[in-house]
Amino acid sequence: MSILEERALRKREQGFAEPLIAARPQVKIDPNELHRIVREKLIASGDISVIYTEEGKEDLKKRVFELVGEKYSGLTRLERAQIAQEVVMDITGYGPIQPLIEDKEVSDILVNRFDRVYYEKGGKMMRSSIQFRDEQHLRDLIEKIVANVGRRIDESQPLVDARLPDGSRINAVIRPVSVDGPTLSIRRFNHSITAEEMIAQGAMTREQYELFGKFVRARLNMIISGGTGTGKTTFLNILSQLIPEHERVVTIEEVTELKLKVPNLIRLETRGVNIEGRGEIDASQLVANALRMRPDRIIVGECRRGEAFDMLQAMNTGHEGSMTTLHANSPQDALFRLENMVMMAGYNLPVQVIREHIASAIHVVFQLTRLSNGLRVVRQVAEVMKDGDSLVTVDLFVREGSRLVAKNEPSLRLQRLMEVER
Repeated sequence: MSILEERALRKREQGFAEPLIAARPQVKIDPNELHRIVREKLIASGDISVIYTEEGKEDLKKRVFELVGEKYSGLTRLERAQIAQEVVMDITGYGPIQPLIEDKEVSDILVNRFDRVYYEKGGKMMRSSIQFRDEQHLRDLIEKIVANVGRRIDESQPLVDARLPDGSRINAVIRPVSVDGPTLSIRRFNHSITAEEMIAQGAMTREQYELFGKFVRARLNMIISGGTGTGKTTFLNILSQLIPEHERVVTIEEVTELKLKVPNLIRLETRGVNIEGRGEIDASQLVANALRMRPDRIIVGECRRGEAFDMLQAMNTGHEGSMTTLHANSPQDALFRLENMVMMAGYNLPVQVIREHIASAIHVVFQLTRLSNGLRVVRQVAEVMKDGDSLVTVDLFVREGSRLVAKNEPSLRLQRLMEVER
């Protein structure tokens, strides 16, 4: 028995006529009907864009609050306020996941299905209590996000990979490809760790960071390798900060994340297909175009396909100091993947020619990993060499426990290059 019920019972026993407080009947609300009514009223009012300002959102919340009170009697003010908040978030924001979007420390938001939402914060994956009402609620949000970036998603095109206005990357999959219903993955780029933070966390020492700075100034060509979420782009961003200001740099990315301080900078971004399925501009096209822009360095955010060959060509034709990232489990795997990507580019080159290109172009591979506590660290730094017909890597540094330990001296080739910092 609740406190209020006990109080009412005591009053009755004392002769008061106050009845027992009965539980308020559950009011059945149709959210879809509410949304339809609110949207119709917004369209009828004229300027819809005003609702995307803070003042406009507050005004909309008040109007929905009043509308809920008119349509559904018996709700408390708190319940009406909560419903109004949910409707406004659905119309102007990201619905139930809006709180995760607003949390700057959240790096990934993963909606496995409408009732299973996960997020990564501080390097750790956690399950959220947030849920969508049903599959259609999640599908509506996906369609709104996709439409806002000029794309479409339906049964004939059930996969979408796109970028949000704040730079975040989204991936959405719906039925029939996604068996358990719509899924949504959002990769956030609000927070970028600095070199000082990486040093403080033990990812590398200051002396090692200064050595890596020598690699950059000596214009070594470098690959940053690692799995998903290991901090490859963040580390590439840290290294790129060390590029001398007088150089002309062209960056090529799927999502603009690099924050270079070089004055003579050109930033290029790939473009996906439009709503009609045309207009795609991939990284390979942008690398080829960058060669005509007289760059000192070319930085490719990530090598995935045929742009790998164009990148190697650039490195071998006077654009030293270029950098890129790719997905691989070790420096040796990174070279193997690079070799495969060049083969898949369709140039029909012999394997030995491809390996010659890689050996002469790539100097150093950084291998990154994420520890069980969520910390992202440099696991290996390896020099690339050719041994007969094979590509090999020689470890310069290897992580042992909590430290990155020196293993081998750089080769004479690398030492000569590092003697002249340009």
